[in-house]
Amino acid sequence: MTIVSRFEVLLLLMAAVVVLELAARKLRLPRAAALILGGIAIALIPGAPDLELDPDLVLVLFLPPLLMASAYFTAWRDFRADLRIILQLAVGAVVFTTLVVGVVAHWVQPGLPWAACFALGAIVSPPDSVAAKAVLKSLPLPPRVILLLEGESLVNDASGLVLLRLAVAASLTGVFNAGHATLEFGWLAIGGIVVGIAFGMASIFVTRRMRDSDLIIIWSFLTAWISYIAADKIGVSGVLSTVACGMMLGWKQHDILSAATRIRSAAVWGVVVFILESLVFMLIGLSLRGVLARLGGDWAAVATLLPATAAIVGAVIAARFVWIFPTTYLPRKLFPSLRSRDPYPPLAVPFIMSWAGLRGVVSLAAALSLPEGFPGRDFILAVTFAVILVTVLIQGTTLAPLVKLMASANFTSISGSKLTEHQARVRVAKAQLDAVEKASLLEDGTHRHPRLVEQYSYRVRASARFSEESDTLMVHRVEHFTTVLAANNAGRAELLRMHRSGELDDAVLHEIEEELDLEEMKVGRFAEG
Repeated sequence: MTIVSRFEVLLLLMAAVVVLELAARKLRLPRAAALILGGIAIALIPGAPDLELDPDLVLVLFLPPLLMASAYFTAWRDFRADLRIILQLAVGAVVFTTLVVGVVAHWVQPGLPWAACFALGAIVSPPDSVAAKAVLKSLPLPPRVILLLEGESLVNDASGLVLLRLAVAASLTGVFNAGHATLEFGWLAIGGIVVGIAFGMASIFVTRRMRDSDLIIIWSFLTAWISYIAADKIGVSGVLSTVACGMMLGWKQHDILSAATRIRSAAVWGVVVFILESLVFMLIGLSLRGVLARLGGDWAAVATLLPATAAIVGAVIAARFVWIFPTTYLPRKLFPSLRSRDPYPPLAVPFIMSWAGLRGVVSLAAALSLPEGFPGRDFILAVTFAVILVTVLIQGTTLAPLVKLMASANFTSISGSKLTEHQARVRVAKAQLDAVEKASLLEDGTHRHPRLVEQYSYRVRASARFSEESDTLMVHRVEHFTTVLAANNAGRAELLRMHRSGELDDAVLHEIEEELDLEEMKVGRFAEG
């Protein structure tokens, strides 16, 4: 296939993404499930192009920007506060699942060497950050539950890839040294974090000295790939390097970026992340053809693998439940001080977190990265594909109904005590009023800017009243901002009429239109209620 043909295939996939996204919204399906099913449908069309995934390219092309986007918006303070639980999931659950899957794989496939069985376990053990983000962002879960699941998915890829590296080395050399493996694990993890922090500091230094929004946005993408590739070249975890770098940039974004750059950057990154996530799920579905080809294209041969595959898939799902429930309740039972700080969560919380272990492209790329001639390589690839399909198509599709079914549980008990949005708005309005009054007040007690003082005083009163009576005033707020939005639309219509009649040139049109766009963005979310 020529380069031009590959580009044409990419354009067709992008068109398919648009169609499948619209279909998913119409049918109320998780977009990840719809895109994977679409990829499978394309793969099964006779004569469809055969796309062979390059595992190294998949990891280096897709993973850094997607990890950076997730880490960038991760609240460091909350992440640090729940680091114990995140590590229990990202390291403990991955190691436990690797062991359970390895034992079950050896039980159903006795001819498969132990090292290969544990390699399979390492491949399918970490839930995927892309799949988790795609599904979780549409669910009405408490912020802390989302933080734990997304925080786990940011770190656990490193755990799984390191374990896979150790299992492959043990298989090829026939030697496994637990002490050496532990030291290597620590070196990869700590080294990756240190490299990520270093690149984060360097990126902040460079960004502070840039003034052009376009250059800053381009630099942010380069930072994602540089932090990943450089760490990998050094021999430490590229995943943890990118995550650490992304968290640093996210923490400092409010100081180093202008408002205009933040808005443009969010728009650009949003589009790029959407495209990359969509292509990831499409490529997972398209990889079915390669899996079938490795099995000889014989459906009868596929059927013979179903019992062993079902057992391993069941082990992957069950291991997460077996790990999460005890680690949720036992530490609180054993340590009263921990229980007083962090009370027992309702049963719905560990159940949903257990069910949310979706696997994705990292597992597939890891399976494809196994060297040719590796024992049971084709079996491992087929099982990995089955695990991804079951977790995304079944668990991912049923997760939203499950959350709604269990919504009666007291989720708020683990959400922590934070200011509400309305309470925060009151404090922001008061700070703004103080600044206006300080700048406006003259020596004789009058104000240089009385209208501004009146305007900001009204904001304080309105915010305070809404904070106290939000339920009863919600209808009035929606009506207020709906009226503002109608005024915005009327102004926009008049602006376009003047432009089309030749009374305005393009420069004036774009200047005023940008102001109307910003106002529409601001009031649009309030008009929706």
